[in-house]
Amino acid sequence: MKKILVLGAGRSATVLIEYLHAQAALHGWHLQVADQSLELVQAKTAHLAQVESFALDIADPEALRAALVSVSLVISLLPPPLHPQVATVCLEQGCHLLTASYVSPEMAALDKEARQRNLLFMNECGLDPGIDHMSAMEMIDDVREAGGKVTAFHSYCGGLIAPESDTNPWHYKLTWNPRNIVLAGQAGGCYLHEGSRKYIPYGRLFEQTTPVHVEGWGEFEAYVNRDSIHYQDVYGLTHATTLLRGTLRRPGFCRAWNALVQLGLTDDRYWMEGARDLTLRTWLGTFLPPHPPEQVQQTLARYLSLDPNGSEMTCLKWLGLFGEERLGVPSGTPAQLLQGILERRWALAPTDRDMIVMQHQLAYQLDGHRHTKVASLVLTGDDAAQTAMAKTVGLTLGVVAVLLLQERLSQRGVHIPTAREVYQPALRMLASLGICFQEEMQSEPSPGL
Repeated sequence: MKKILVLGAGRSATVLIEYLHAQAALHGWHLQVADQSLELVQAKTAHLAQVESFALDIADPEALRAALVSVSLVISLLPPPLHPQVATVCLEQGCHLLTASYVSPEMAALDKEARQRNLLFMNECGLDPGIDHMSAMEMIDDVREAGGKVTAFHSYCGGLIAPESDTNPWHYKLTWNPRNIVLAGQAGGCYLHEGSRKYIPYGRLFEQTTPVHVEGWGEFEAYVNRDSIHYQDVYGLTHATTLLRGTLRRPGFCRAWNALVQLGLTDDRYWMEGARDLTLRTWLGTFLPPHPPEQVQQTLARYLSLDPNGSEMTCLKWLGLFGEERLGVPSGTPAQLLQGILERRWALAPTDRDMIVMQHQLAYQLDGHRHTKVASLVLTGDDAAQTAMAKTVGLTLGVVAVLLLQERLSQRGVHIPTAREVYQPALRMLASLGICFQEEMQSEPSPGL
């Protein structure tokens, strides 16, 4: 009997566990779920028959080694820095491994040994990264097989809030790891534009945005997501002169978030003591030039050259930054203290619905014409537990797990899901689960032809 072990019972685990429970019953597999918190893992599995749940301290190597005995596949939903540790034990015990996280240098270094042991360590099997790779490769490969040449590729994705649950001026709530949201973009970004490399430092990342329209869902804005140029090789886009991957937000978000960045509230490099008794207003004032205590709001507007009655100030005020609420924690980095504020203000209500938006824009030349293909994915969640984010991450991991356990994947070593043998069946399976793209086409004669 093939045994699956899911490590971690956090936000995206609910949908994954329920999907794997159904697949295990169908195929005669055994499903286990482990987490450091026994209470949490039992809450996720108590209603599911034949699912074994237990507490596991990943920091205990012997306990981890014992948990992986006779396991066929490990799916790690743990924080990314812990994946290489799990992968090392998977090598010892002969287990395949799936994660939704980016391939780290430590994980990539295990490629040769995983191949030697006939194991597949498939990473980036979530939404972004994950579905973005698979859907992009399907579009790109289709063009290449038809004899076309891709000249430009834009890819955008965002975890947002559905219109009916949009109740604040940021048009945003927390649907994913809040720490990742606070620290987003700190490495800056780079992309290709008409053959030239473009670099954006963190301090300007949220000032340089791109408008994006999604049919039926309105307007968005995107900021550059990390290193887009890296994907020229990953996707085989040797002829593309423009390549950009971006993160989507509703219009106005980036301008307001940039104010927090410019103030230094997202800085994670130093510790602030004595925070417990600070009000949000006095805490904010510590980042401003000397000013009268009663003029924090006015000083901030002058310091950042903001309209005192503009949308950015409205967003900052909505967070309570000019009010008398206390931080309530003894210390932390500015980023950690900001995260605590956002977790209170941007929390999903039980009936809130989140929304996933992804769009690829592909320009290519074929038969003397220029063509543009736009593929968009929009998915809304059911509530604060069955979120669109949890579905797209959990179900992507789930369908790749099924393909692997059914021995339909021949790859071995450390990979991401860009091969046809992975993306073609995985996208079909996801479409059957309601995760599918809508495509639009435009064509015009190429200049001079």
